[in-house]
Amino acid sequence: MDYHALAKRFWQQGYLVIENFFDPQLMARYDSAIQTHFNAGPEVLFNQEFLDKSDVEVVPWFPLREGQELFDEVGQDPRLSQLTEAILGSGWGPQYCMVMWSPPGSKGQAWHQDCPPEDQAHFNLNRLVYTADITDAIGGYTQVVPGSHRRGELPAGPTDQDFADQVTLRPKRGTLVLLHGHTWHRVQPVQQHRSSTNYRAAPAGTPEDITDVCVYCNMRYRFSTEEVVEQRGLA
Repeated sequence: MDYHALAKRFWQQGYLVIENFFDPQLMARYDSAIQTHFNAGPEVLFNQEFLDKSDVEVVPWFPLREGQELFDEVGQDPRLSQLTEAILGSGWGPQYCMVMWSPPGSKGQAWHQDCPPEDQAHFNLNRLVYTADITDAIGGYTQVVPGSHRRGELPAGPTDQDFADQVTLRPKRGTLVLLHGHTWHRVQPVQQHRSSTNYRAAPAGTPEDITDVCVYCNMRYRFSTEEVVEQRGLA
């Protein structure tokens, strides 16, 4: 695997898709654990104001915090570590493992940036692992705007606006998607339940709370205090 070439492509696009990166049997075990957890009816962590204003309907789960050691297998994969270092440089650090689950008939996630884009040196890297195919029947395709990690703040406006240069990703089981935290991205509405597992990482020197403030088309939201810190556009 040519990590240097992959890193170059990532920095050109602001994202990278690698199919068949993970073993399908491991992904099936992950998917079974995810379904077992969410079938139990986990607690929704976001408050209603955030859900109403953000057009986001996802439920997070942090399996490693609950002792689910199975989820450490991907985090310890040496290929993933080498690719991450090729992108972020030496001294990069892992943040946390988070499963994002969307129930049937949900909105998905509106356009957003995971962290404010003013400081180009400080960002998170999403390392998204797909344990099942994302299909037309399931819905919930991820859309990204290539190169938008270099274009500054996500434009203000309606949460459901489209961009002329947006592209749609259709990952399969075992696909790895790397996504810069400043890249404009969203998840389309979900028909059936849908999940991805995110092994977030960041370059050396990045604040631990880099993703505490998220940028949406209509606001900036701080998760730690559960408040809108800036109204934008048509909010």
